[in-house]
Amino acid sequence: MPFFYFDSTFLLLIPALLLAFWAQFKVMSTFKKYKEIRSASGITGAVAAKKILEYNGIYDVKVESTPGELSDHYDPRIKKVRLSQANYEGSSLAALAVAAHEVGHAIQHNIGYAPLALRHSILPVTRIASWAAFPLFLIGFFLQTPLLINLGIIFFAAVVFFHLVTLPVEFNASHRAIAQLEQHGMLVTEEINGAKKVLNAAALTYVAAATMALLQLIRLILISRD
Repeated sequence: MPFFYFDSTFLLLIPALLLAFWAQFKVMSTFKKYKEIRSASGITGAVAAKKILEYNGIYDVKVESTPGELSDHYDPRIKKVRLSQANYEGSSLAALAVAAHEVGHAIQHNIGYAPLALRHSILPVTRIASWAAFPLFLIGFFLQTPLLINLGIIFFAAVVFFHLVTLPVEFNASHRAIAQLEQHGMLVTEEINGAKKVLNAAALTYVAAATMALLQLIRLILISRD
């Protein structure tokens, strides 16, 4: 990350840094609270995920446990919903909310949700851009080579674009998760608010990441003009 150059433009990053710290605190504290509250239905995250897939006519997606904490994700390449052990085996509000959210991505994949397809298609390019952007800019900056500087900025712009595309994907998956949990009676009305808080806290981390990336891009552009 381009924190190497401390000048007045570094002030641009302070709001994003504060937001990132707040988002991390919020997601950890919210998950800690709601993983202790058992759902009235008593079903596990794994069962909830499998049922939602079945209710939506999706039979080619597997649900499995994966190591780590908050390591939950959906892999569209091999059609697997992977849940951390706590969310796979747990029956808390947090477990059901996260499981339903990841299945929300599987539903997006199944119906051809455009933002998810776009994010998946640009992921390989984004990985290369993320790896190359900062070195190109840094070398260009010290060698005073405009071409390398501009390439670094363009590559980092691709990273920013990926972060921006991620936002509607995550928000939509959370919306689908709540709808599925409510529609199929996996959470009662009184529990829905807790599930929403869990998913909103998680969404805040994506907002923080996108904000940081965007402000970093602006900072690189400002530095390149000096």
